[in-house]
Amino acid sequence: MNQRPEISPAQDYDTIRAAIRYLSERGADELALDRFARAIGLTERQLTDLFRRWCGLSPKSFAQAVALNHAKKLLSENVSVLDTSYEVGFSSTSRLHDLFVTYEAMPPGVFRTGGAGLDMIWGTAPSPFGTAVVTMTEYGISGIGFADEETSVEDAFLDLARRWPMARFFRDDARVGPEVVKIFAPQNWSAEQPVKLVMIGTDFEVSVWQTLLKIPVGQAATYAEVARTIGKPQASRAVGAAVGRNPISFVIPCHRVVGSTGALTGYHWGVPRKRAILGWEAGVISTRS
Repeated sequence: MNQRPEISPAQDYDTIRAAIRYLSERGADELALDRFARAIGLTERQLTDLFRRWCGLSPKSFAQAVALNHAKKLLSENVSVLDTSYEVGFSSTSRLHDLFVTYEAMPPGVFRTGGAGLDMIWGTAPSPFGTAVVTMTEYGISGIGFADEETSVEDAFLDLARRWPMARFFRDDARVGPEVVKIFAPQNWSAEQPVKLVMIGTDFEVSVWQTLLKIPVGQAATYAEVARTIGKPQASRAVGAAVGRNPISFVIPCHRVVGSTGALTGYHWGVPRKRAILGWEAGVISTRS
């Protein structure tokens, strides 16, 4: 008897995207599993297995996690999620993301010249959210984007590469692959072997991105909270622009920034992917708790 080939979370993402489109039109409280399954061409068992395999949650739990009800409650009570996060001990699962990342700003001279004389690697590898497109320098990972049926690999690469107009790029999927595995495999997150990032931006943008790294997994902050944290309480709109220019998606968690009501807002790589990442992170927390 032939065994069913093993399916990876990366291979599941195309079906997950269809599921998220369905969820985007309905609230978690109104979710009927049988109708949900039929809408994307699966049985209830297949749908449940899909979500368990992909993020470790049931479809219902995933939908509730994406709704960020806990964030909405905090926001309605005027409690700063960022301030709350500082009280969380480093042993908490909500700080997993912080512990596996180190970063530095690109030397100003290299940034000002647009990477003139700099050799950079780029490549692709499967991720739980579609094909990951990555750029790297000798300092660390400089960009992460995503390709799918709507965005080609070439377009995703050009989106990242335009930040370095004078750099020389060389494709090397073999170099990029192990970094992508480390980034998207929570069991490999380690303070002893962190993912190294290099931040590319103005002083203001870098300060915003550094603040985003302090938002714990499974929590959220508003643009206004981020503005207050960096000492510029009137700069919510500028913060929003900086969040949108974040070049290192997922690792610098711009997906955890929400509107003032707790609603999910725009995301450079698409709101469906933002929903997917938030739900997937909820699964990470549940398996580590």
